[in-house]
Amino acid sequence: MSTPDLNLLITLNALLAEGSVAGAARRLGLSPSAMSRALARLRATMGDPLLVRAGRGLVPTPRALALRGRIGPLLGEAEAALTPARELDLSALERTFTLRTSDGFVENFGPRLLERAAREAPGARFRFALKADKDSAPLRDGSVDLDTGVVGASAGPELRVRMLFRDRFVGVARAGHPLLDGEISAERYAAARHVCMSRSGQERGPIDAALKALGLRRNVATLVGGFTAALALARATDLVASVPERHTGFLRDGMQSFPLPVAVPGIVISMIWHPRHDADPAHRWLRGCVKVACGEEWEETGDGGAEE
Repeated sequence: MSTPDLNLLITLNALLAEGSVAGAARRLGLSPSAMSRALARLRATMGDPLLVRAGRGLVPTPRALALRGRIGPLLGEAEAALTPARELDLSALERTFTLRTSDGFVENFGPRLLERAAREAPGARFRFALKADKDSAPLRDGSVDLDTGVVGASAGPELRVRMLFRDRFVGVARAGHPLLDGEISAERYAAARHVCMSRSGQERGPIDAALKALGLRRNVATLVGGFTAALALARATDLVASVPERHTGFLRDGMQSFPLPVAVPGIVISMIWHPRHDADPAHRWLRGCVKVACGEEWEETGDGGAEE
């Protein structure tokens, strides 16, 4: 089945509105002969004469009369779909955004994000889902609007990435912990009992690689699935946690952070989204809110903000 020429809808709308070939031709800036040929194509396509002669003029057939009220709104919707989106009215926005976030994101940045959203778009709602893996399928299928965290090698090449901030690992222990009494050397740090965060269950990571280069091995006593849990255990026990520095922004009284005694590569936390949302005004607003909530200035780029 051949694809119909949708331009014929514009011709039909003009013919039904004007009731004459000459009037429709003037309306569309065509010659009368070109409009006559377009009417012939319409008749052949639709299997109906549409306009028939009555005296010196043309009158619509029953099929044309039935279509008259439908063609105008249909063309209006098509034109709206092919024009740039109108300016977003945040006060009227009613939408639920799903954010898949790394551990600690909500505790650190959620309050600022929700405060701004409540002020600018009170009808916006947020659903935070914990990021259990780096699978980008939820972004592709639309079940997640925005992802945050360290971009993994498995991220799809079509995804948009915008850096939120850089971070580094620091150590955290309860106030009065023996490790905090005196200089924290690599040897003393490695010998302490540690709680480590690992979603995959692996005990060793960049910190352990840095210690291994010095001939040291960290004494890992406990593994947990998130940095928040690691901080909670470090506060209540003699375990030492090593977490991104941004996670220490909400440390409770009775805890103390310290620089790691070994050089560990920093990490880059980004937001990731699917390019289908590049030009969506509401999603662009969301991205700006997240960027500002993380303490960064926001300037959206025309290409969706993809990083080089």
